[in-house]
Amino acid sequence: MSKIRCAGFGGQGIVLMGKLLAQAGMMEDKHTTFFPQYGAAMRGGTANCNVIVCDDDVASPMVETPDVILIMNGPSLDKFEPVVKPGGWIFYNTSLIDREVERDDVQVVKVPANEIAEEVGSARSANMVMLGAFAEKVGVVKVDTLIDALDVMLHGKGDKIMGLNREAMKRGAGLVG
Repeated sequence: MSKIRCAGFGGQGIVLMGKLLAQAGMMEDKHTTFFPQYGAAMRGGTANCNVIVCDDDVASPMVETPDVILIMNGPSLDKFEPVVKPGGWIFYNTSLIDREVERDDVQVVKVPANEIAEEVGSARSANMVMLGAFAEKVGVVKVDTLIDALDVMLHGKGDKIMGLNREAMKRGAGLVG
């Protein structure tokens, strides 16, 4: 079982990250839950979501101690770094976070998500860079399945947007692969 928390500020695509992880898990015939949490004013406010992906039934969508956190901004790292289980993973966006992870009992992956997204052609795809890095490194779901989930979730968004997001995800995977 993998308990994952995605966190950042509204407008960074945090909820979409969680939906894509849950969709990819279902596409791989796994049991999944998705539980978003965000304030009333999403853009600019805090946003996070919990996703569970496992081979067995999921008893509750609540995640007290995540195995993995995908962190897109500094305040989210401050808030969620302490709750990752020992031996777990912290993926964080070094483009927007200027401090190091303080814990030494977790595995840390630094992802310059915004920088890579801008290189690809859209700063808004930083979340896809992070998802690609996570999928490649941890293997809860396959990168190819996440790309297929992207096609399902964002169907109709246009070839340019879809292409940018696919490329961002692949670049994230290549960063850690």
